[in-house]
Amino acid sequence: MGGVSATAAPVANSSGSVTNQAIQVLQGPYITNTYGAGIQCQGPTRNFTPYVTGSASATKPYEPYYYDPVYDMRDMNDDGAPDNPGDVLYTVPVRTGQKDNYNLGVGFSITWSEPLDKKLQDQCKEAAAANIALMQQTTANKRLDFEIARLKNCGELMKQGIYFHPKSPYYKVCADVVVTNPGGVIPPHRHTIPSVSAPSSVPESPLSVRAEDLGGPLQTTPQVPSP
Repeated sequence: MGGVSATAAPVANSSGSVTNQAIQVLQGPYITNTYGAGIQCQGPTRNFTPYVTGSASATKPYEPYYYDPVYDMRDMNDDGAPDNPGDVLYTVPVRTGQKDNYNLGVGFSITWSEPLDKKLQDQCKEAAAANIALMQQTTANKRLDFEIARLKNCGELMKQGIYFHPKSPYYKVCADVVVTNPGGVIPPHRHTIPSVSAPSSVPESPLSVRAEDLGGPLQTTPQVPSP
């Protein structure tokens, strides 16, 4: 019997993919501060870890449709064979379902680490503060020793008449040193004494007086020259 025969050729394709993504947070040791003299203190640590993850998958070449040919299977002379084998009557567009896949993930993770024994940490901080004060005092002592040595050397050289030239770059090393006489020592000096005539301490007496008036004989007092 003539007619059109169709052969069903069902095809089933199955494909899939699985992507596992994980965020790993590494907790490092506490931050350690060193203050010298073997003093080390550890403080709490906060870790803030932002992250961005993404993935994309695609198939190339991109073909959203493909055309399935429909062949000419007609047997008009009933000889059991197609009259036009291999001829395509038409094509049927078939959707492939192909698509690009994109995935984006944004977030952050945070951890807080704190020691359980706060007393030990406070004691370490006190020891660190004491050690810093000791280092500062040691530095001040060395500075004082330097200034005293500079004062002593500059003073001894100045006494000997040795000093830097004012245009020398090292003149400022001894510029603030002042040399004076030691306590209780008077340097050689001169005084100008003006000449002053002192009046005689002996009053002048009259050359002569009458004895009758004085009630006695006449007396004459000589004048004493002033020194």
